[in-house]
Amino acid sequence: MPGKAIRKESIKKNTIADMKKLGTYKPEYEPIIDIYCELREQYELYTKELKDKKYKCDEFTAAGGTKKSALVSTIETLRKDILLFSDRLCLNPKAMQSEKPNGKKKVSRLGAALSSLEQK
Repeated sequence: MPGKAIRKESIKKNTIADMKKLGTYKPEYEPIIDIYCELREQYELYTKELKDKKYKCDEFTAAGGTKKSALVSTIETLRKDILLFSDRLCLNPKAMQSEKPNGKKKVSRLGAALSSLEQK
């Protein structure tokens, strides 16, 4: 099993391969794919940095209290953005659940059979 891709180029190569397997790839999506891959690269690097810091999630304020570290906030934002882009690129099960890449609703075999009975 190959290691996890953490550089934009390898993430992009894997993303395009996945999209081709799913039948959702179009060259016109390249700018969106680039942004998605940059987000994934940043996420991997920041997550590694957080792991290296032994998952220290809080930092001390000047007033003596604690607050969520900027690194954790950045990772949370990246997660949300990655999820949004993965939906747009049809790279996760939720995105593939109800829509085909061409914008038409997926219809189950049973649904298609019932629809054809209604039309008769």
